[in-house]
Amino acid sequence: MSHKVTTHWKGNLQFEADNPNGKTVLMDTTPEHGGHNSGLGPKAMMLASLAGCSGLDVVSILDKMKVKISDFRMETTGELTEEHPKYYHSVTVDYHFFGKDLDEKKINKAVDLSIEKYCGVMEMFRQFAKVETNTHFHNS
Repeated sequence: MSHKVTTHWKGNLQFEADNPNGKTVLMDTTPEHGGHNSGLGPKAMMLASLAGCSGLDVVSILDKMKVKISDFRMETTGELTEEHPKYYHSVTVDYHFFGKDLDEKKINKAVDLSIEKYCGVMEMFRQFAKVETNTHFHNS
């Protein structure tokens, strides 16, 4: 299976990329690099893709396990190399779960399944970065 994405220059340093489902996203850079901050930066999009991929897995698995959560967020932090081409040499994904009487055992299992088995973006990141994950529970 292959995916095709078309990325179209919209002027200055802004680009619009499509998705096989037809949705689009804007990319841009910061004013100090000549952009207008009118879209996501390409490297930040990579971190968002990592979290989104794993998050989709986790929510789907928790739903199948009938585990209830009231909120879920991920904070993804990437450390860039000093020299060009700058890339993420290490990445940390912090999974934050919120709810009443959270089933920590099942939530940990869902996160582990995503990290170890299902998240293809996580596997791609492992090819060039040290990936660390942490799970945090916020019981109300």
